[in-house]
Amino acid sequence: MTQPLTTRPTVAGISVFPFRLPPPLCAFLFVIVLLVATFYTLHHPEATTSLFSRNPHNVLRLRRLFISSASNATISSYLRALTRRPHLAGTKPSLDTLNYVLNHFQSLGLETHVAEYEALLSYPAHISVTARFSNMTTVEFDLNEPVVYDVPEDDSSSSSPVVRPYHAYSPSGSAQGNVVFVNHGEERDYRALESIGVSVRNCVVLARKGDSLGRGAIVKIAETKGALGVLIYAENDGGGFGGIERGTVMRGIGDPVSPGWPGVVGGEKLRLEDDRVTRRFPKIPSLPLSLHNAEIILASLVGAKAPVEWRNSGRVGPGRTVINMTYQGEMKMKKIHNVMATIRGSEEPDRYVILGNHRDAWTYGAVDPNSGTSALLDISRRFSLLLKSGWRPRRTILLCSWDAEEFGMVGSTEWVEENVVNLGASAVAYLNVDCAVQGSGFFAGATPQLDGLLVDALKLIQDPDAAGLTVEETFKSQNNIIQRLSRVDSDFSGFLHHAGIPSIDMYYGADYPVYHTAFDSYDWMIRNADPLFHRHVAMAGIWGLLGIFLADEPLIPFDYTSYAAQLQAHRDALSKLLQGKVSVNPLSMAIQEFSLVAKEASDEAKKLKKQAYRQNDVAAASKRRELNDRMILAERGFLDSEGIKGKEWFKHLVYGPAAEPESKLGFFPGIADAISMNSSEGMIEHEVWRVARAVQRASKALRGGFT
Repeated sequence: MTQPLTTRPTVAGISVFPFRLPPPLCAFLFVIVLLVATFYTLHHPEATTSLFSRNPHNVLRLRRLFISSASNATISSYLRALTRRPHLAGTKPSLDTLNYVLNHFQSLGLETHVAEYEALLSYPAHISVTARFSNMTTVEFDLNEPVVYDVPEDDSSSSSPVVRPYHAYSPSGSAQGNVVFVNHGEERDYRALESIGVSVRNCVVLARKGDSLGRGAIVKIAETKGALGVLIYAENDGGGFGGIERGTVMRGIGDPVSPGWPGVVGGEKLRLEDDRVTRRFPKIPSLPLSLHNAEIILASLVGAKAPVEWRNSGRVGPGRTVINMTYQGEMKMKKIHNVMATIRGSEEPDRYVILGNHRDAWTYGAVDPNSGTSALLDISRRFSLLLKSGWRPRRTILLCSWDAEEFGMVGSTEWVEENVVNLGASAVAYLNVDCAVQGSGFFAGATPQLDGLLVDALKLIQDPDAAGLTVEETFKSQNNIIQRLSRVDSDFSGFLHHAGIPSIDMYYGADYPVYHTAFDSYDWMIRNADPLFHRHVAMAGIWGLLGIFLADEPLIPFDYTSYAAQLQAHRDALSKLLQGKVSVNPLSMAIQEFSLVAKEASDEAKKLKKQAYRQNDVAAASKRRELNDRMILAERGFLDSEGIKGKEWFKHLVYGPAAEPESKLGFFPGIADAISMNSSEGMIEHEVWRVARAVQRASKALRGGFT
């Protein structure tokens, strides 16, 4: 646990906070251990591996060394450097963060390289929104954000402008029409409007962003209803500062002109008019709006009263309020850069544990994503200290800094597409952290075989907000649960939904008010989300320990009995929803078989674990390797080569994006889509069979051998 420091740093002359660092005695002892280890290694190179030889005592020693080397002051310095300027992907300032991360990895002596791609990115050239009210007055809304940044006066590097609020990949054009408020813009909201006789055809719709639909889905549904344009506002309003939430409205993820294959430099690129490209973009323009401007429009509306469940006592329109909105954008081919650091495994270098975070930001990115970047840099620093002490992981660890995530997970998706075969053969797991710290409280999503491992890591890290308690204890006391990863909102998507790699996504804080606004700055972080950087330290500790567990344990710590239990719970929820109209027996039988195979694998692992640290036991090592391979491949069984209907790039039939949140299923996306689209019973039954076959494939992979 970190301890207080007596000095108090300042930012722009303002006293900020006391950092907590390891006490002097602990720091001194840690340095002595490193010096002794380094001296011994230099004079006895043949004995390097014995410093961290594979035995339970050294496993505990390794974990203690990793945890004790935490430094919140160091993480703070990383975040300060990364957020000095806005660094939108494809712009010149983004190269500064690229070089910062690259130089950091190289300075630690890590094997480092850059994977470069070309991608079509979208930028604003001109935006405007004007309203004409019933009294014939006209207002042209200010679409800029007020500047309240706390930046040192001598910091000339902070002069780069913040990109104006816009929706990336919105089509250029103008829309003029009466306004209709559509709540969150979901299908059920339009049904509610229809029930009171309100149509949005040839109107401009105003939507408030909710938790269920992303921007692209809001615009897509409005387009199908005949709307001419869309304005979207967020109720958090940048914490009362007048912030405006940027974002993308592209459908799907990855580079739109190289769909399904990597956008390597000099590779095939589709033309903009190609149907495979145009289908990714909306047909009507959209823009983000501040809460203040949205409230002016809402107050002017007449017509039918908003439904009670909308939490809006006003009117929905249409009335005599007319909106004229214009967006002119530019589509540009840009080079993007993923930075990769590799720590080679000593015994299984062909098996990979991958830790990833994206680096690009809409503005300054202190929360999204550079709180995660700072944690990743600190993990690399701590790993380098362990390497100097003689440690070498059993399996290879990759530390990945992705580019262009904000445009639709572009950097990570292109890398997954380029390496999908090797990932399928050798990737153990992908550990993602996007926004490491948004506020208080630990949250996580994972594929079920990783649940127990995540809990084990939480038990070793002291809670940053509750003295004397571990993160696991507070997580449990708050009745939090590990979520499932069907959402498509960060870089784990390509790994799990396309390549079938077991994945975890973690963050501190359920939400934060400056999301994608110009106020997501270092100053906001130290004043609001994590003044002492204790939560950053906790996240780096959890993330790094998970990497060590997966890279070092002789038997990969997967628990497929947890997966079997989760599948059974999913099956029960589906059966309840279908109410006997469609049989789920094929799925029930497949899950029953999977449960038996998972129990067999668990029993086998328990037996082999007793021999895990036995030296020179070739037979036991061979059996461990064979079981590990089966556990790695089991997740791939849930993939289907045809993918999800209408979203074929997404291959995972248990976890993936469903078209409509009203399905009430956060799993089995193909079945969920068939239900929400009122498909025939035969079509729903076909989707049930597809999932059943996927579960059977996973069972066969986990059991091994052939029929």
